[in-house]
Parts: sequence; structure tokens; C-alpha cells
Amino acid sequence: MSKQDTRKSIWALIILLILVVGTAFGLYLFLFPKKKLPVYNPYNVNPDLVDPSISDIKKGHHIADFSLINQNGDTITQEDYKGKIYVADFFFTRCQSICPVMTSNMKIVQDAFIDDDQVMFLSHSVTPVMDSIPVLRTYADKKGVVDSKWNVTTGDKKEIYKLARKSYFAVLDKGDGGLQDFIHTENFILVDKKRQIRGFYDGTDSQDIERLIQDLKLLEKE
Repeated sequence: MSKQDTRKSIWALIILLILVVGTAFGLYLFLFPKKKLPVYNPYNVNPDLVDPSISDIKKGHHIADFSLINQNGDTITQEDYKGKIYVADFFFTRCQSICPVMTSNMKIVQDAFIDDDQVMFLSHSVTPVMDSIPVLRTYADKKGVVDSKWNVTTGDKKEIYKLARKSYFAVLDKGDGGLQDFIHTENFILVDKKRQIRGFYDGTDSQDIERLIQDLKLLEKE
């Protein structure tokens, strides 16, 4: 066999090998597709959680702009979470039922990503008048909040309640954020870098907390 024929044979084998590997890889992806978290829009969320005015929206939902005050008295907006994945929840410092468990579980997630600057946390007080900056500062110190990772916030009640109902779909009950309005929810909400909702989790359930940690890792790979 001439050198030219030998080279042709080698190239034929290389091309065949590439085709075999490519086919095998394609078959693997077909049989075992890469898991991807869903994107939640009003249309595919439990209707009881969605304000009727936006229930027909099938795509393009994003967390609305916001302006809140954190445990250090700093103004926190969506710009502080730009390019970040974050977990949001709603609480109040005087809560003696689900909130202590939720905060402890949020700290578990915080500690799991303590050195990961892609992941942050955002807690909204549902009793913002009572949860002043000094109260939030004491609460954050007591609960192990790391300021660079986790903002524990107060602010305008109507804004917070609108965020809960129309952005995060965090609560079942209806209301207008007025004086007598009160929300109480165990939900943690996972938000991606595009401000899209990617998951809902029971903040009082240890299995859901582990699922949240795994989903955060999965979301980082997208």
C-alpha cells in the first residue's frame, strides 16, 4: 500500500471514529436529556397564588423592580442582585411559628454557598413598621446572617405585599397591603440571573431545603 493510500485509510478511520462518537453522544443526550429547571410564569403557577389580573401571562414574567432597606440601613434594589441567583422569602422578626425554622433553613443554604458569589438571599419583612433597621440588625446578628450574602429587609408595606403576590407568587390569600392586611407563608422562591422564577420550596421542610441546594447547583450550570 502506498503512503497516499495509507493516509487515506487513516483519515477514513478518523472520520468514522468521529461519526461513531458523535452518534453515541447524540443518542446519550436523547436518552438522558440534561435536567433543566422550569421557568414559572403566571399561567403555569397554582391559580390560587396568582392575581387574576396577570393569570393569563404565559411567558416573560420577571420579578419587578424594588427598593427596600436592609439590616444596615442601606437601600437595596434589583441592581444589587444583577447577575445573581437568589432565594427570596417573607418573614417577620416576632414570628414564633414557621419563621424561626425558615430562617434556620435559609442559613443552611447560605452556608452551603458561603464562598459562591453567584448566590445571594433576600428576606422581606411582612411587618415592616415593627421591623425597623435596629430590629433587623439584631435579628440578623442572632440568626447568623452574612451581610454580603443575605439582605434582611424592611420597606413600604404595599410594595412588599405587591412583590409577594404579583412577582413571587408566594401567598394564597388576597389583599391590598393595607393596615389590616397580613401575609404569612413558608415559601422560598428561587430566582435566576434573569429575574425569572425557577422553583418553589417549603422553607420548613428539610427535604425541600436539600432539593433547593441541588437546584441552585443545577441552575449555576445553565
